[in-house]
Amino acid sequence: MAGFTDILGSLIQQGMSQSGPSRAGNALGGGEGDSGSLSDLLGSLGNMTGGSQSGNSPEPSGGGGSLSDLFGNLGKMAGGSTSGNTPEAGGGGSLGDLLGSLGKMAGGSQSGNSDPQGRQQSGSGGALGDLLGNLGNNKAALGGLGALAGALLGGGGKSVGGAVGGGALAMLASMAMSALKNAGQSPSGPPQALAEPQSRDDELALENDAEIIVKAMISAAKADGKIDNAEIQKIIGKLDDDGLTQDEKDFFITEANKPLNLDGVIASAGNKPEMAAQIYAASLLAIDVNTAAEQRYMQQLSSGLGLHPQVVAHIERTLGIA
Repeated sequence: MAGFTDILGSLIQQGMSQSGPSRAGNALGGGEGDSGSLSDLLGSLGNMTGGSQSGNSPEPSGGGGSLSDLFGNLGKMAGGSTSGNTPEAGGGGSLGDLLGSLGKMAGGSQSGNSDPQGRQQSGSGGALGDLLGNLGNNKAALGGLGALAGALLGGGGKSVGGAVGGGALAMLASMAMSALKNAGQSPSGPPQALAEPQSRDDELALENDAEIIVKAMISAAKADGKIDNAEIQKIIGKLDDDGLTQDEKDFFITEANKPLNLDGVIASAGNKPEMAAQIYAASLLAIDVNTAAEQRYMQQLSSGLGLHPQVVAHIERTLGIA
């Protein structure tokens, strides 16, 4: 059986389009002016939570001094001293305090900073701050976020696909929630990727979300007609490099060779605004949108998903498109 989180991680890390990795990097706050400290910081965060070096579940506590390294980087970014102020791994509230500090430094909205309608107050605007605020103490997602940052921003080199895929799911889910709040819309429920998996059913729900998103990305790549064999083989080569299984590669080939089915992609959102927003964002990571056909596809996708123009604008701004 194909591992959809693994496939998603590989597609995000390797890039289905030239602009895909840079757009995902923008969503992590690594846009213009980033000097590399952000990627180092998030890479350390991934190490601390156990997510950047392997696809295994994170350990409950930090290991190997990585928490100290993280606070050292935090101190450098803040311009202050951290000597003597490094909390022990697993200490009461230390992770939450750290994420709050990171969110403030990144310029993002903190809990309680929305108006009664759920819209973010002006001046918050930081992609990383919003992302960390939405994730809370979800160590699994934070570990994936560290892996994703390392893969895209250069802090941790090549990472295991499943870890990157988990980070990508968290990033897309957070982006969707922030976009809906910004437009004054309510989700049908919190995306699975923002909650720590508690059971096998939770893990299967994450895989289901990853399958929907992977299919949406493949569909977007067909916006100009179809994915030709040369493009398919190029992507399969990337999947090979990441060690994906034959089942996973076969899934991609089968989906890539299917006729374009925009109605199917729209239906896969299940009338859930938060999933619709994730599908739209993921599609923008799969194509450059620099042809009339791609522009028409994205317009039809947005309309079919029933996305508010403010939701679309927020996603595009977060990805560095507008």
